[in-house]
Order: sequence, then C-alpha cells, then structure tokens
Amino acid sequence: MRTIRFILQKEFRQIFRNKTMLPVIFVIPIIQLLILAFAVTFEIRNINLVVVDQDHTTTSRALISKFKAPKFYTLKSYLPNYDQAAELLKKGQAHQVLVIPNGFERDIVKDSKASVKLVTNAIDGSAAAIMNAYGNGIIMDFNQELVVESMGGQDFKQPMQVSYSYWFNPELNYTTYMVPGILALLVTIIGMFLSSMNVVREKEIGTIEQINVSPIRKYQFVIGKLLPFWLIALFELAFGLTLARIIFSIPMVGSVPLVFLVAAVYLFAVLGIGLFLSTLANTQQQAMFLAWFFAVVFIMMSGLFTPVESMPYWAQQLNMINPIAYFIKMMRMILLKGSGFADIARDLMAVLIYAIVALSMAVWRYRKVS
Repeated sequence: MRTIRFILQKEFRQIFRNKTMLPVIFVIPIIQLLILAFAVTFEIRNINLVVVDQDHTTTSRALISKFKAPKFYTLKSYLPNYDQAAELLKKGQAHQVLVIPNGFERDIVKDSKASVKLVTNAIDGSAAAIMNAYGNGIIMDFNQELVVESMGGQDFKQPMQVSYSYWFNPELNYTTYMVPGILALLVTIIGMFLSSMNVVREKEIGTIEQINVSPIRKYQFVIGKLLPFWLIALFELAFGLTLARIIFSIPMVGSVPLVFLVAAVYLFAVLGIGLFLSTLANTQQQAMFLAWFFAVVFIMMSGLFTPVESMPYWAQQLNMINPIAYFIKMMRMILLKGSGFADIARDLMAVLIYAIVALSMAVWRYRKVS
C-alpha cells in the first residue's frame, strides 16, 4: 500500500501540474454538459411554413390560423402560387408548404369534403416524419371542428375516448432523456481518453524505462495509473449530477448510491480499455486516435442519440460488446424509472465481466512494454 500511495502522489502531482490536462478534466466536461443538454435534441421547432392560399376565404384563413398557434411553426411568407413556394423549399428557406386550393370553402359547404396539400422537405427523413405528424395533427383537429360546426354546434361525441399517460417523463422533456446519457458520455471521455494517454506520456518523456526497472510490481503500477482517473471521473459525475438537478431539474427517482456503484464498475471497464490502447501506441497522438476510433463507434451505437431497438438486428447484437450502451441504459433506468439493483443486475454483471477482461488484457499487454 505504501508503494501505491507514492505512485498516487506522483500521478496527482503530474495531473495538477499539467496545464493542458486540467481544463480537459474540469472545464471542458462541464461546458459540454451545459451546451449539449440544450443543443442535442430531436424536438422539431421553428418550422418555416410557406402558405399558398388560393381560396382567400374565412375557412382557409381559419385553417392557416391553426398553424400560427403552435410554438413549432413560424409562418415564413404567403405566396400566390406553388412554384414560388417550391423554390423556397429547394433553397432550404422553407421546411413545409401548405397549399389551399381555390374552391376550398365551397367544396366543404357543397360536398362536405375538400383537399389541401402539405409538402414537406424530407432531406432529413426523421425530421420530416415529425413535421408531417405535426401538420397532419393540426389539419385533423381543424377537420374535427368543421364536423362539430356541421352538426349545428352540438356536442360531438367520439365512439372511443383516448387518454394519454406518459410514464417517467410526463412533460415529454427531451432534456430529461438526454442529460443522463450525456453524463455517461462525459465520464467515458475522462476515463478512456486520459487513461489511454497517461502511459504513453511516460514513453514520450522517457520515464517508462525507469519504471520498468524499478521494484514496482505490475499491479501497483496499474492501480497507481488508473485510480486517479477513476476518482476524478466519479467526482465529475457527482458534479454533473448536481448541475443536472439544479439547472435542468432532472428527476432522480432511483438510488444515487446505486448510480455511483454502476459508474464505479463501468469506469474500470473504460479505464482498462484506455490502458490497453496506451500499450499499443507509442505517442499520445496515436493513443488519442485509437481512443477516438473506439469511442465514436461505441457512442453512436450506444443509444444516446437513437434507440438501440431501431437499429438493425446485427447492430443490436454487436452492442453486446459496447460498455457505453450498458451504462447509458442503466443510468436512465435508475435516474428516470427508479430501477433497483435487481432490475439492472444482468447489465451490471455484463459490465463487470467487460471490466475484468479489459483490465486483464491491459495488464497482459503491459508486460511487453520496455
């Protein structure tokens, strides 16, 4: 223990003396949390709508007013024909075009039916689907009002009443969903990137040879190298959870100690990966590129931005070796759903096995460093 204590003292002194590493550890993660929590969202707002009203009647104006009410829409302009509106779509200045044909009100009064055209810019397929759902919902709501009016203002009773109950996120706040995942991402960056460059730095400054010929045992060296970043990452998580609660009002339904237990086990896995990558690289730049390669793949497939269930079957199976996917899933389950140890035991065991394998490979590979 005395040897490990001296190694830890050396590592902490190196960390706090490194003016480049300190902002990476303490400043950049907090800035990323504050920025990403607001910026990374799949909610569609400020939809630029162009209206082509060829009817100019009370009914057409009533339909247009329905699009003015929601916070999602911004009426970009009114144009006399569709060709001009299509040009705005091509230039990216409009997201949707609402075309109300001539005779719209007359057809409703005479035939009890009429048609409108809603054209959506579908370069981004997922965004287009959401915008189309918004538009169709507004038109259907307007259609129901017309049905009520046609019945002389009588109460219109639908044969089936549907009520909605949104569990775990009643306000449908996307920040509530994203922040636990972003915290997992920040912990990963601290663990994987910094640990991957730590041993390589010893190679670059020429001190690795001195360490290898010293009486320091291998396990003492590994503990001394990884434990500082393990403690720093847990501190970052605690600080991030505090900010998430104060600034974003993230609900913490489950056990906070369980969150730290999961994070502690998970950090051994990513620290093991980082240490293993550092034994493969000869420079900090090589280590950074290797860590970045694996981190990007793991993050994009983790379910942080898109649901894992929406991925192809082969990608879902490949996620079995993705530790970030397990961690994000457990973070959301504990904080938002209030899941207990029994609910996450299987995923936690998978991460524990991952950590044992990663650390074992790192220690085995370090034997070849000289």
